[in-house]
Amino acid sequence: MSSFQDDVGQRRKKIIVAGCSASLLLLLIVGTVASIYIDSDDGTSLSTRSMHSTSKSVKMICSSTDYRSTCESSLSKVISKNSTNPKEVLTAAISVVVDEASRAFGQSRLLKSNDSKVRTAMEDCMLLFDDVKYDLNRSLGSVVGDGVEHIRDRSHDMEAWMSAVMTFEGACVDGFPEGEVKKKMEAAMSKAKEMSSNAIAIIGQVRSFLSVLDMPGLSRRRRLLTAEDGIPSWVSNGERRILTGKSKLKLNPNVTVAKDGSGDFDNISAALAAMPEKYEGRYVIYVKAGIYEETVNVTRKMANLTMYGDGSRKSIITGSKNFVDGTRTWQTATFAVSGDRFMAIRLGFRNTAGAAKHQAVALRVKSDMSVFLNCRMEGYQDTLYAQVYRQFYRGCIISGTVDFIFGDASAVFQNCVLVVRRPLANQQNIVTAHGRIQRRQKTGFVIQRCRILPDAALSQPDASTSIRSYLGRPWKEYARTIIMESHIGGFIHPDGYMPWDGNFALSTLYYAEFNNVGGGAHVSGRVTWPGFHIIDRDEAERYTPERFLYGAAWIPATGAPVKLGMYTR
Repeated sequence: MSSFQDDVGQRRKKIIVAGCSASLLLLLIVGTVASIYIDSDDGTSLSTRSMHSTSKSVKMICSSTDYRSTCESSLSKVISKNSTNPKEVLTAAISVVVDEASRAFGQSRLLKSNDSKVRTAMEDCMLLFDDVKYDLNRSLGSVVGDGVEHIRDRSHDMEAWMSAVMTFEGACVDGFPEGEVKKKMEAAMSKAKEMSSNAIAIIGQVRSFLSVLDMPGLSRRRRLLTAEDGIPSWVSNGERRILTGKSKLKLNPNVTVAKDGSGDFDNISAALAAMPEKYEGRYVIYVKAGIYEETVNVTRKMANLTMYGDGSRKSIITGSKNFVDGTRTWQTATFAVSGDRFMAIRLGFRNTAGAAKHQAVALRVKSDMSVFLNCRMEGYQDTLYAQVYRQFYRGCIISGTVDFIFGDASAVFQNCVLVVRRPLANQQNIVTAHGRIQRRQKTGFVIQRCRILPDAALSQPDASTSIRSYLGRPWKEYARTIIMESHIGGFIHPDGYMPWDGNFALSTLYYAEFNNVGGGAHVSGRVTWPGFHIIDRDEAERYTPERFLYGAAWIPATGAPVKLGMYTR
């Protein structure tokens, strides 16, 4: 871990030097518009006069955070007195997470136990720490750039990555069995989680402050998208070639996988193993029709990958790993993807373990800015693990029983069909189980213009009257799910949602519905929890792909069809 901290130290020096030229400009701006009021995304506010003071005072920097004491004690050690440089503020906010996360995850190595479950949890923590290091490093790297516009435009990326850091921190603790060891790990991780939350809050405040640059007379207005190709102006030339190369779904495969031996490989894993370490543009794998019985892992190094098939019922990846037979839930996935900007088209993902085997994931997604188009995910409990980052699903069919869409991603499901299957006799169906652990995280599930329907077995008279089906339940304290402009079948229980355990999360979750239709869309009988809301159009627009995923900056460039705003007027 020391090498990681040394690398971060070098980044800090480079960022502070690179940011000095922005300080004078920002001072001039603040002096000119000191009375202007800026609204942040989460409803908090800050004047530019206050931001100027904030730059001089750690106390003011921390005023927008949820853990002020932690913020003040940590930043006072690393931030320059009376700093006016937003780059230094952001660098400090993220760097303290680096130090504390290193310490906290390091504690997992020191825990002593003869329990095999504890040892397994310790191993998982170290894997999660690798993800944390990656996201913290690229968050720090995003602070480097020419001018303050770079920071403002990359702030959405930083929020997504820091939200994932919080998810990984929480997952490390959750992996331990209940008992004294878990309590020790939870205590060790507490400060790191608080600092991560504070960093997200500070990123949002800095973006709000920098939005003053959009004002006429101060600077040219920000252009989120270039006129030439619809790609953000901050994207590098290399990445621009990747994005433009895959627009309009031009699928020219680098290699072909064919079960019958007519391609370059007869299984998907072999095709992935043969991928070059470096390649220009987007790498494309064509999967011919066939049933591929294998566990597939698209690693973090396999970024900018498109995989397409002959149809979601023709090109199918299938497996049967499950929790009952001794595999940890996240490892049961038939297909797992961690490489950023992954795109799947016309593929089927199955886990055939069956309802009796409980947790059995068909698809696990840990890929930022990933797209799934006309795909099919089939399973029972925990079919789709939308783990972290920004994800977009269009025209997909997702089927299951218990919590069959779960995770802590920022995911929009648009024009999809969510098929609820018949569970075990003692089970109830739940479509979603979102896992947001803290209110600052920019995560949630959005179901827009979808259909929520029962399959044939669940539609039978004996099942329709005896089996209850719900839209969601809160996996974590700040679970967030929005269902809008969708058709909800009448088989859904009038309550709409069910608790996870007693009163847990009922006042902190955010469940919302807007303009839905169908027999199960009547809201008069919905739960009366403080966290459930019937929202208006203005509120619903916050959860469109354009605003919730910052989707205009990347989804259209993939060539995937997308409605960036609302369908209804």
